[in-house]
Amino acid sequence: MYHPSRCSAIGFNNHTRGTVMKLQNVLWIAIALILPGAAWAYGDINAGNNMIPCTAKFSKFTPPNNTEVAPRSEFSFYASTSTNPSSIRVTIKDQLVPITVTAKHDGLHVTGKLPATVKETYAKINLTGKGPNQCEATGGWLVKVK
Repeated sequence: MYHPSRCSAIGFNNHTRGTVMKLQNVLWIAIALILPGAAWAYGDINAGNNMIPCTAKFSKFTPPNNTEVAPRSEFSFYASTSTNPSSIRVTIKDQLVPITVTAKHDGLHVTGKLPATVKETYAKINLTGKGPNQCEATGGWLVKVK
């Protein structure tokens, strides 16, 4: 039997309708709190160049990754033309390695030699450099030293 105080036209009583309204309000409040937070996560677009991707890149590693090499072997790689030549650093086993940087038509050619202290081990040639907006690029590759 239908009683107006117990059921609505679609089968909800007042208690159920109140619960649905509360859940709907909570959902709207959650959306209102989440969306501005997501927008703020990217920072102020006008605050500087933190949204510009770093154009400094490293490529053409010689010898190739995972190659077995002799101690004191020469290595080389290219840095993109947007890389600041004076910012390029090479470290192997936490040792700063002296390098030569030469401008070429397809980028900056960087050469160096493995330190004499690195032998009979795997060594990662770690690279860092900065781009025009002072962003830091990193890279590197692994060699096995005889």
